[in-house]
Amino acid sequence: MKHINELTHLANNSRINRRDFMAKASALGITAAMATTVWNSSAKAAPKKGGKMRFGSGHGNTTDTLDPATYNNGSIIHQGYGMRNHLSEVDNDGTLVPELASGWEASDDATEWVFTLRKGVEFHNGKTMDANDVISSLNHHRGKDSKSAAKPLLAPITDLRADGKDKIVFKLSGGSADFPYTVSDYHLAIMPADAEGKVDWRSGIGTGAYIKQKFEPGVRATYKRNPNYFKAGRGHFDEVEFLTITDVVARTNALATGEIDAMNRCDLKTVHLLKRNKKIRVDEVTGTLHYTIPMHMDVAPFDNNDVRLALKYSLDREALLQIILKGHGVVGNDHPISTANRYHAADLPQRKYDLDKAKFHLKKAGLSSLSVDLSAADAAFVGAVDAAVLYKEQAAKAGININVVREPADGYWSNVWLKKPWCMVYWGGRPTEDMMFSQSLAAGADWNESHFQHKHFNELLVQARAELDEAKRRAMYIEMQTIVNMEGATVVPLFANYVFAMSTKVHHDPKMAGNWDMDGDKAMERWWFG
Repeated sequence: MKHINELTHLANNSRINRRDFMAKASALGITAAMATTVWNSSAKAAPKKGGKMRFGSGHGNTTDTLDPATYNNGSIIHQGYGMRNHLSEVDNDGTLVPELASGWEASDDATEWVFTLRKGVEFHNGKTMDANDVISSLNHHRGKDSKSAAKPLLAPITDLRADGKDKIVFKLSGGSADFPYTVSDYHLAIMPADAEGKVDWRSGIGTGAYIKQKFEPGVRATYKRNPNYFKAGRGHFDEVEFLTITDVVARTNALATGEIDAMNRCDLKTVHLLKRNKKIRVDEVTGTLHYTIPMHMDVAPFDNNDVRLALKYSLDREALLQIILKGHGVVGNDHPISTANRYHAADLPQRKYDLDKAKFHLKKAGLSSLSVDLSAADAAFVGAVDAAVLYKEQAAKAGININVVREPADGYWSNVWLKKPWCMVYWGGRPTEDMMFSQSLAAGADWNESHFQHKHFNELLVQARAELDEAKRRAMYIEMQTIVNMEGATVVPLFANYVFAMSTKVHHDPKMAGNWDMDGDKAMERWWFG
């Protein structure tokens, strides 16, 4: 059954022709009659080419650029995946697979990795991709003055060189069992480079399924299908239009009236009404998406761990789960590792709403009361302002006055996040613990949103990355989650499901990726009209 399902998947995605399908089915002992029935059914379900797809996105900023080093929201990430490719990717079934690479090999201690590139892949301008393009694209993030959030991910690379046009050798300062995951990060898109090793990011040229036509950041962008795309069975729409519609009511109305074909970030308070519309389908995927409320731990009063613990205990997570997410998720435990991650600390005691403990830690900090500002906008996530107001009401019972500062949605990611000392944030999460910790909590990481500094945590981060013994590695990641839970400066109240909606004329594989919203933010490439 497993093998026939795999064959059906290939047929559904136009990745195999009828002759090869029948031959493989015969080799598996499947009768000709059954194989014909499966093929005919699959052929009817196979993706169709054509049409103009219109996405309504709850993300997008007027400060967005085509430089992948600057990507920081779901809209530009999704568009980036449409324009460009990476050495590896997380497929729709959650598996890491080669993308621009055809494969890779590691040394026994995982300190050296050799990636072989696919041959004959062309950029939108007709240039054939080679090792120089890959090396230059990665070095774009490694430079001394780089502000890329991917810089800490690439920090372990001590030497990066080409071995001919189709091979790249990475030497690392220590072993990294997850390195192939690292190069799937959405920042690390491959762009065309010149002879001097400078990449062209301004044009938006890549190897992706779609070619940029117009780009109005935070407003609208249009793309046309790449006729020379190297992936069979991907990139089905003739055209794609991305519209930034940050207001969830406006976004929902646009879908209901047919002005757009799909939307992300459904309003969970009204999603049941969308489900009643026979022309609309609502989908939901569980993944690594989580909400954070980071405090700058080098700024008073957040520089006192007892203050941080008081704030953590004064939040009713269960209430937020039901009121904000309507049950579409699970409560968080003040660290960023999801139950979908490999080394999730399942036995770490769940922090609960406890006013006595909140008051105890406030008193231990030498305070009888506390007043703090919390910045929020629904640009952070749908319901962020409501969540902040609920937090205010809950914390007041412990003598904590939270002043909710309602920030403008436009520019939230450039003017509030990483700038204001306490604010509401969402993270798409990462497929591995190392990637998540390295970008959000490692010392010196540009996206260390809480300014977290912990010597032992950083030592464990390096050790766990190189550890090949499964049991030892698990123990290290559990200890790191415990450290962040007890001493970190980030409240992690919820892990949320991705809930999005589309016209019933939009189709996709039965299995969708949960590493990002809307099928791993690859709906542009993976979906089609039926």
